[in-house]
Parts: sequence; C-alpha cells; structure tokens
Amino acid sequence: MLTPKIVIFDCDGVLFDSKEANLHYYNALLSHFGHPPMSDDELAFVHMHNVMDSIDHIFRHYPDDLGRAHELRRQMDYTPFLRYMRMEPDLPDFLDFLAGRCHTAISTNRTTTMPAVLAMNGLTDRFEMVITALDVRHPKPHPEALEKILAHFGLRPEEGVFIGDSVIDEEHARRAGVQLIAFRNPQLAADYHVKSFTEAMRLPCFQAHAGH
Repeated sequence: MLTPKIVIFDCDGVLFDSKEANLHYYNALLSHFGHPPMSDDELAFVHMHNVMDSIDHIFRHYPDDLGRAHELRRQMDYTPFLRYMRMEPDLPDFLDFLAGRCHTAISTNRTTTMPAVLAMNGLTDRFEMVITALDVRHPKPHPEALEKILAHFGLRPEEGVFIGDSVIDEEHARRAGVQLIAFRNPQLAADYHVKSFTEAMRLPCFQAHAGH
C-alpha cells in the first residue's frame, strides 16, 4: 500500500458503533405504524444503506405506509437517538496522529443527521471534508463521493485510503480505485484489516510518514 495523502472514513461502524441507534430509530418508525420491529437481516441492511433506501426496504411489505413513513422521517428529530451512538474511543488519538501527515474526510450514506453526530462528539472541526448521501447524485457504493473528495484535494485514487466496514464500503473503494482498510470485518477484500484505530496507526503505510 502506498503512503496515503488522504484518509477517508465511513461513519457508521467505523467512527461510531451506531447499530443500537439505527435499531431504535428504524424500529420507532415501524412502531409508529403498528408494525413489528426489524429482523436481524433488516438491521444489517439499514446499517449499510442510506435512510431513503433503508425505509424502502423495511417498509417493502407495507406499501400503503411507505409514503407516510418517508414523510415521518423528514419530520422526526433524530437527536434523541444520537445518545445510542458510541464513538470509537481511540478515534481522537488516530486523528491527532494523522494531523499534519495527511488530509482527512468522510464519505457516508448518512444524510441530515451527520452535522449533529459530529457536533455532539466534538468532531466538527476534525475532518476537512464531509460528503453525505445528500451531497451526491449517486450514494455509496457508487464511487461519486470518493471521486468528489479526491478532486477537491487534487489527488489521484492511489493517493487515498478509505476505512470501511461493509461490502458497500468495499465496493465503494474498489470502484473508485482507492485503497481499503477494512475495519473489524475480516471478510472484506482489503489492503489491510484492523480491529481498532490504535492498530491502524501501526500499519506500514502510516509508518512511512512517522519517519519524516
């Protein structure tokens, strides 16, 4: 792996453990219309996809409620669910480590909730660019978000690395030609696999920077 000039992060499952937040949020939408909670497979789906596709998926058996579910989503305040999100404890250390070494950015399928998520965890100023599903015509796994970030910094794909945890992220990186660090998912085809940001700091690609 080349020494990266930019590290791009996925949000859910990388910066934050957000499965519990997703569980409460989407189950609240279902409960509002009198439907049972999500299955494990549905939880896995919403963890990887943007909110529009996720609602389409979990309401696929309730077509009469689909339009109203999207309307409720637009009106519902996500803030109460942010308390269920857990920031990775060694993320600030990793961001400190990267500071001055390379650029940092986020590519996520989150939408309107992203600013609040970052603000509540003191991360608003820690990333130079944040691209959500609202900032692109084609959300992940389409490569548009990564291409947009690379173009902004004037970098080639091989100069970037993406840290992701899902098959959506794997395809996102592959289609953009960007190197991939798989986060807690040994099943992904990736240049490196790590279980923590502390472990990521010890990767050879970052040690080249450390010697400067």
